[in-house]
Amino acid sequence: MRKVHISSVRPGEKIAKPLFTETGSVLLGVGVELNDRYIERLKNLGIDTVYIEDVHTEDLFPEDSIRDETRNKAVEAVHKTMTGLMDVKSVKGRASVPEIGNTFRKVFGTIMQDLSTRKEVLVNLSNMHTMDGYLFHHSVNVAVLSGIIGIAKGYNQSQLADLGVGALLFDVGMMNIPKEVWNKNGPLTDDERGLVQRHAEDGYNMLRNQFDVSLLSAHCALQHHERYDGHGYPRGISGKDMHEYAQIVAIADVYDALTSPRLYRKRYSPSEAIEFLFASGNQYFDLDLVRLFCRHISIYPIASTVELNTGQVGVVSAVNPNSVQRPTIRILKEADGTDVASPYEIDLHAHYSYMITKTL
Repeated sequence: MRKVHISSVRPGEKIAKPLFTETGSVLLGVGVELNDRYIERLKNLGIDTVYIEDVHTEDLFPEDSIRDETRNKAVEAVHKTMTGLMDVKSVKGRASVPEIGNTFRKVFGTIMQDLSTRKEVLVNLSNMHTMDGYLFHHSVNVAVLSGIIGIAKGYNQSQLADLGVGALLFDVGMMNIPKEVWNKNGPLTDDERGLVQRHAEDGYNMLRNQFDVSLLSAHCALQHHERYDGHGYPRGISGKDMHEYAQIVAIADVYDALTSPRLYRKRYSPSEAIEFLFASGNQYFDLDLVRLFCRHISIYPIASTVELNTGQVGVVSAVNPNSVQRPTIRILKEADGTDVASPYEIDLHAHYSYMITKTL
């Protein structure tokens, strides 16, 4: 299979990995043949990339960080909890919903089980979901990314649980904001910006009133928009005054947001997002945490379509964990745009004159 932009999909091509709705249920399953109506519908839903079946890459299977079953159950739990907290009393932090903490400790525990089975801890997040599902899938992705960093930091089981619950529910305060505001395709007004910025404290107040959610987990909601140099919100704290769990969630939040399609911009490639994070070190984020985070990101996941400096187009067929910036590329098109008669591979780690110039 290979990953392609929706603009490159042609009628008759078949889905190789399922696409999901906002609640985690399957929108289009493996083997569905795409036609003009399906393609247009996917575009309208905000799905900008898909995996398709391809005879030249049928042996390539991108290894997602977690299983589809795990993701779907996690998204369903996040969706159910967030939408269930939308009543006025809960938003004001006056109500406790039974066993939220216990539910999400179990959800995160399953995520951790999936992560523990991976041979190489390089995160690949497919983000194959509708635009309406962004908030819920985003929360699960942030939990996956945070979990990887928690493992790398050597956190014990209790620490990982607090981090995981906080990461899964860090954006719960967004449910107090009308969807048309946080999905707005254009600049926010001052009033709208103030409403959005209140979501951090709203989320904190919701979580700190849950009897089985720790205060450390709640601080992931409160502090995930604080910045290392003190120019964040809601309190403008800086440096070590920001809890490490919240710093980890903040980095994961920005990375996944950048690499996800939004109404107001195209998605960044993983390499572009990592470049942004490094440029933000010791300004937005602790540079040591950024370095640790970036060591565990799959910059060019298997099955990604890329263009080389030679003009050739190919698909990532293998990743070297010791040189993630220079994977092996299976060439499908020559520089003049012609399809190759028999695809061949170039190991960029062994041939330094070749470079990836962009992800297609």
